[in-house]
Amino acid sequence: MLRPRPAPAPPGSTADTATRRLDPRAIRGLVVEYSPNRDGAPDAGEIVWTWVPYEEGDGRGKDRPVLVIGRASAERVYAVRLTSRPHDGDRDFLSIGSGAWDAQGRESWVDIEQLYSVHERGLRREAAVLARSRFDHVAAALHQRYGWRATRPN
Repeated sequence: MLRPRPAPAPPGSTADTATRRLDPRAIRGLVVEYSPNRDGAPDAGEIVWTWVPYEEGDGRGKDRPVLVIGRASAERVYAVRLTSRPHDGDRDFLSIGSGAWDAQGRESWVDIEQLYSVHERGLRREAAVLARSRFDHVAAALHQRYGWRATRPN
């Protein structure tokens, strides 16, 4: 069974603001709602950069883009990581195409099996707003996998 460990704090931050890997199967009641607002705070539907621990949980990690999918608390959001490594046919990855979050214009993939809790102070920068149709595709996959409710704002 996956036992996520809290990620160590990235350089220059404190442990309570570190990005943490979570077991997505343990999260109940998550509402995935598209609500981007380019205000400097991470909002669902935005791709932001944050320090993300490596899967090995050995204290290493790197700055990488993540897609914010919902709010965990007043200070934290839920996010799934992005990668530019191709994952055709891999059921844990969804293609979201290319966008402004990748300076090289590469196709990106969302890893729906890795969920993170990102503190607003752990945000490095906002990169882009994901198109609504692409976000809805991710939300549908998350609903199918974990039962999380996807809503559309009024």
